[in-house]
Amino acid sequence: MLDIRRMQVLRAVVTSGSVTAAARNLGYTPSAVSQQMAALEKEAGIALLERTGRGVRPTDAGRLLTEYAVAIGKHVAEAETALAELRAGRTGRVSMRYFTTAGTALVAPAIAALRREQPRVKVELKLSDPDDPMPDVQGRQADIALVVRPGGQLDVDGVRFIHLLDDQYHAVLPAGHRLAAKPLLELTDLAEEPWVASESPGPCLDPILEACGAAGYSPDFVVESGDYATAQGFVAAGLGVSLVPQLGLDAHHSGVVVRPVHNPVPIRSIYAAVRGGAPDSPALRGLVAALRDAVAQLGDGREPVPRNTAP
Repeated sequence: MLDIRRMQVLRAVVTSGSVTAAARNLGYTPSAVSQQMAALEKEAGIALLERTGRGVRPTDAGRLLTEYAVAIGKHVAEAETALAELRAGRTGRVSMRYFTTAGTALVAPAIAALRREQPRVKVELKLSDPDDPMPDVQGRQADIALVVRPGGQLDVDGVRFIHLLDDQYHAVLPAGHRLAAKPLLELTDLAEEPWVASESPGPCLDPILEACGAAGYSPDFVVESGDYATAQGFVAAGLGVSLVPQLGLDAHHSGVVVRPVHNPVPIRSIYAAVRGGAPDSPALRGLVAALRDAVAQLGDGREPVPRNTAP
């Protein structure tokens, strides 16, 4: 195999016209340059230089390798520039999984901010609903995923978790419901009500079941819905009440009212799940920072935006 460094020495010899001049330009001794040329000719299996007076000139083979040495030098310089851009975070690629309700409030503003700060970083987005994105992170198909994890359940092989926010659930009632006049509901206020399930079984339904269990009852689900918009439609039709997290209330139905609940407050914890052991690339760091900024823009209190406040 041809030694690339020796090819660059050959280029210096051909360009300068002599071994002595090349040695001076490279900071080598003439003997060292001659040894490099002898070794390269042995690798090539053909003469690369021929003497002419006090200098040398390339043979056809020497001229051919010199042309390739020029091209290789150009590609190496381009590679070094590209690496510098990557190290500085000006380029890169990140593969991300996200769930529906995080899309509008978190993902969209985070990607927009990242494009402003690092415009040449490419983010590959894929909606994970209804699938669990954790296998993609563990299997290296994704660099990062937005997930809901119950408190303390953060021990997953090959994954590290970065807490983003705690998303509170709020009561969604039909307009004109008897409880709509109360500005703040006890969770027990909903114990005897028929319920519309706004979540499929899993990490987003668990906080509702746990909070209701702590309040001493199990919700009586009479209708099931896999998304918040449909759940609000069922509530507006008078089929029951529901609990919907703050991020799920960005799009609201005109026929419902929203009230905060407490004692206890149902909360789902949202994390960025990052592939453990992955290089901490500037592109990934930039995306995580942008997600945190998007959370900060939501406000610290996570209070519900008033929805149809008239009872």
